Parts: sequence; structure tokens; C-alpha cells
Amino acid sequence: MDSYNKLPNAEIKPKGQITRKFLELGITTFKEACDYVHNIEYGYNTNYDDKLIFFKENMGTCTSKHAVIAGLAEELNIPLYKHIGVYKFTEEISTGANIILEKYDIPYVPMVHCFLVYKEYRFDLTEGNCNGKNTSIENLIHEQKVEPFISRKDEYLLFKNVLKEKILPSKEMEGKSERSLLKAREESIILLKENTKKQKLEKSQ
Repeated sequence: MDSYNKLPNAEIKPKGQITRKFLELGITTFKEACDYVHNIEYGYNTNYDDKLIFFKENMGTCTSKHAVIAGLAEELNIPLYKHIGVYKFTEEISTGANIILEKYDIPYVPMVHCFLVYKEYRFDLTEGNCNGKNTSIENLIHEQKVEPFISRKDEYLLFKNVLKEKILPSKEMEGKSERSLLKAREESIILLKENTKKQKLEKSQ
């Protein structure tokens, strides 16, 4: 992903729900808002369909962190957008993944990640957070621009479509079932949550 210094900037004016929330926090520029969101604790929210959940719970994942910044950009007419990517989840990405890969006899687990795109630049505001990953996500199987606050249901349908059209027909996944990949995905999400907790504990010691 690209350096945050390539992010666009603009003065925040009260043009909508998101701009007003940042102004209430004393944040007056777009770059300041991005820094604020990046520095807030990485954590799984209780309701991703609530547009203000990031502010209410004072934490967020790639889903909610990038949603509020893409929503802010939309209110300010900045051409920066939220993208969803499907990537190959492996041991390199998160410690313990090999156990899942061996269990289901697969080369990787297809997983969803989201980030921001401005011109030719990509930004991940969860890089450097205790997010359960050992490295940033650079290589994608599929990438797609989405609405800032795309519903969890629509995000899952997007993932399922990529699974059926790109991943299952691939030579790497020959003979593998959709059911086994979805079960592997569920276990990988649990692993990421466990590794997130471990990273936070290590950081606090």
C-alpha cells in the first residue's frame, strides 16, 4: 500500500453526518481525519450496519475505518473511494493459518480486505494496527469499488460471487468445494481475532 503522505487533503466543512462527527472531535482537515482513524484502536465492531459505529465504539476494523473515511470523502467531494479486495490468506499473512490450510488441503483461504483508492494510490488505514496480520495485503485476486457503507450482506454476496467465478474454477482449487472454503474462511476469521488479541497483549507488556 502507499504512503499516507499521498492522501488528498481538504478543509472539513459541515456538509453531512460524517463531517460533523469529525468537526465535533476538533478535526478540521481530511488528512487529520485519516491520521485519527489510523491511530484509533483496531477492534471488531458490534454493528457494521450502523454508519456511526466507529465513533460510538471508538474502534474499528478495515470495514468501519475505511467506511468513515470514504464517507467523509464523499461528503467533501474528494475522489477517494472504498475498495473491497479478495486475497490469499496464508501463514505469511497470519500465524497459524497453515493449520487451517492443512485441515482443508487448500493452498490458501480466500478472504476479504478493504482499503482506500485515490487516483493510482492505495491506502490501508489498518496498517501498523494490532490487526492479527503479520504483513500488509498487497496482492489481490479481485478488487472492486464499493459504496462506503456497503452492507455486510452485500459484501458477503460479492465475496461469494468471486468465489464461484474466479477462485473455484482456478487450477489451484481444482477439486475443492465451496463449502470447505467457506468453513476455512470462518476458521480464519476466528484465527485473526485470536491473533489480534495476542498482538494487543504483546504490545501492552
